[in-house]
Amino acid sequence: MTLKRSWVESANAPQTDFPLNNLPYGVFSEASGGKRCGVAIGDQILDVAGMEAQGLIDFGGALQTGAWNTFMEKGSQAWASLRTTLTEMLAEGSSGQDSLAALMVPMADARLHMPFFVTEFTDFYASRNHATNVGTMFRGPENALPPNWLHIPIGYNGRASSVVIDGTDIIRPHGQLKGPNDTVPRFAPSARFDFELEMGAIVGRASDGPISVDQAFENIFGYVILNDWSARDIQAWEYQPLGPFQAKATATSISPWIVTAAALEPFRVSTPEREFDLLPHLQDTGPMLYDIDLEVGLAPEGQAETVIARTNYREMYYSSAQQLAHHTTSGCPMRVGDLLGSGTISGPEKQSRGALLELAWGGKEPITLDGGEDRSFLHDGDTLTLRGAAVGDGFRVGFGACAGKLLPAKV
Repeated sequence: MTLKRSWVESANAPQTDFPLNNLPYGVFSEASGGKRCGVAIGDQILDVAGMEAQGLIDFGGALQTGAWNTFMEKGSQAWASLRTTLTEMLAEGSSGQDSLAALMVPMADARLHMPFFVTEFTDFYASRNHATNVGTMFRGPENALPPNWLHIPIGYNGRASSVVIDGTDIIRPHGQLKGPNDTVPRFAPSARFDFELEMGAIVGRASDGPISVDQAFENIFGYVILNDWSARDIQAWEYQPLGPFQAKATATSISPWIVTAAALEPFRVSTPEREFDLLPHLQDTGPMLYDIDLEVGLAPEGQAETVIARTNYREMYYSSAQQLAHHTTSGCPMRVGDLLGSGTISGPEKQSRGALLELAWGGKEPITLDGGEDRSFLHDGDTLTLRGAAVGDGFRVGFGACAGKLLPAKV
């Protein structure tokens, strides 16, 4: 697919995340005014709440709510209708320019907010490279993967209440810690605080019982970049026998724009070859991953950023559709606005590892930033910025940044 040209000139620039091919959904506000649903196009935001208020589109008031949940509940026909209408009205040569020009807001003048209400949050552990690396560190290469890992997507229920938008500061958490030289645990700030580079899938259609992988794929409305902040020392003490708990409850950051499944359709790729066939209810029926380039930048306080990792979403062993289908097998209801974290996305090379735990190999092999500083885990004042885009012929379908600055623990 090639670039679709728009009368919004900034949308035709090869470096923009938001060409006409993309049209991601977000929520914004200006200095005076409340939250409104908008669509990113180049360096502008199209006020689609204003479009609906003026009668240019009609979704029964779903775009007046300051979140995209109500629109998602309208279903796939509404999703397709809005995308088709916007594509036509924003296309180069369209008469829509006359009616939409006054509804454009410069992105530089807007504040971005959570694009949807997160109903529930589940995080998975679905990159084989990541799981192998972490397992090797703690159990050795012979027992790196748990016996179930190649057969089911492993996950845990996280905290929807701690999902935050790009740009939100993160406070270093306290927790119960027990090091190898401690006879009893102590309560202190986490000293091994980390990021995890992930993608988040947003459920756009509710289900009340088991669904197939195909149905799950159709039920996903769109995707965001996700940073699952992780306190590794808290996690090491608490995780047996029931898995992560407070180590993952500090915050989960997401990018501000929902890139729709429709926009990513040209970039679909297959999951990796498997040494075991999955059980029928989890088997792939076609390409359900996406070719999305991802990177992580780390900037110490007052210093320039160093890109410390580059990888690709196609590295995942399980797709979001498989994760969602597996989630429903017990009869677990899924709701519009449920967020599924992919798990850390790591490639086969050291520079493609999606967490400091792997990059610095548990702290034994610190990485060196461009300014000369070393990092085993995050320091106060560090800003982490996650970025991603599916790259086409002369254009990119991007997500915008997913950034957060780590602040010192509260006294």
